[in-house]
Amino acid sequence: MRLILDFKKPFFSVIITSYNRAHLLKRALDSLLCQTEPDWEAIIIDDGSTDNTAFEICPYRNQKIKYFWQQSKGASESKNAGINLANGKFITFLDSDDEYHPTHLQTRKEILSKEKIDFLHGGVTVIGNKWVPDRLNYHQMISLSKCTIGGTFFIRKSIAIGLKGFRDLPLGSDADLLERAKQKKVFIEKTDLSTYIYHRENSNSITNNLALALHKIAV
Repeated sequence: MRLILDFKKPFFSVIITSYNRAHLLKRALDSLLCQTEPDWEAIIIDDGSTDNTAFEICPYRNQKIKYFWQQSKGASESKNAGINLANGKFITFLDSDDEYHPTHLQTRKEILSKEKIDFLHGGVTVIGNKWVPDRLNYHQMISLSKCTIGGTFFIRKSIAIGLKGFRDLPLGSDADLLERAKQKKVFIEKTDLSTYIYHRENSNSITNNLALALHKIAV
């Protein structure tokens, strides 16, 4: 007698990458657990943390929230690892120091279910510093309102795999992925529903650290 398992793939796979951010990661996970849309899985890629991340998030780990530790490979490779492990129809992201509004996944599912969209992005609330280095000119600062925010991405897994995920760039890997998707002529839409909460008041954020490093180089 053969046992047949009825495995239903989730609509969303939420990829969360983290490095030594146990204290912030819990806020991100709490916002995920508060989602009004229940059809998701989460994949945490711990990029070589040396703090107590694994211990601190033990209460969150279950069949929906899976945790993987790896030797440090950087943000892009960590996201790609999550993409390869994902089971969902759509891949999305939640940076370890950010959070979702409770209706974030619900509103995106409503948009994605209306028509055959391959790639949805946009809709962010920025808390803190709204200026970042221009990816085309590191010594010039531009407003985040003119930037592509990777945390807001919702991309079909098949498309993400076909594009080979994120490229390892010093800055602008999010915009690079969106540009490559446009070149492939996938169906892309943008929303202004600002339900992704992007925290930049944290001095240890990736973009804040990069802006400081680039400033030191410039002077």
